[in-house]
Amino acid sequence: MAIDPLDLEIMSLLRDDGRMTFTDLAQRVGLTGPSVADRVRRLEGQGIIRGFSARLDPAALGLTLTAFIAISLSTSASTSAFLDDIGRLPQIVECHHITGQEDYLLKVHVAGTRGLEQLISDSLKAIPGVIATRTTVVLSTPCERTVAPPHETGASDERHD
Repeated sequence: MAIDPLDLEIMSLLRDDGRMTFTDLAQRVGLTGPSVADRVRRLEGQGIIRGFSARLDPAALGLTLTAFIAISLSTSASTSAFLDDIGRLPQIVECHHITGQEDYLLKVHVAGTRGLEQLISDSLKAIPGVIATRTTVVLSTPCERTVAPPHETGASDERHD
């Protein structure tokens, strides 16, 4: 089923405030509460809305250092075993399979440089098949948000036509 302009507006509003009630959403987009609820359930059913969660502030939790760690694996490394191993490390908040010299890019939140050193030396380098890491420390994050609906990015909506 195609996404229409009302769906896009609902997604934008929920992206900004995932706790917005169906009644509030309905008032903002000019529909009834049940109509908005049906649209949100349809978007969830299509996998467009994957869920709702709280956005935690890492620094407020003592995780004052954010870094990106590029990982190189040996050609004989088991990718599934590597992914299982990093999936058990709570400091890793994102894992991306990438092109280029490295194989994976991890985003991590840790408690300072000591926490970063422990993660790299004690955990990541202990994973079978990890042959190299390259770390970039984040100085500041002036922009961080979730994905914008297609109408906000100028992207076409080919997936849903």
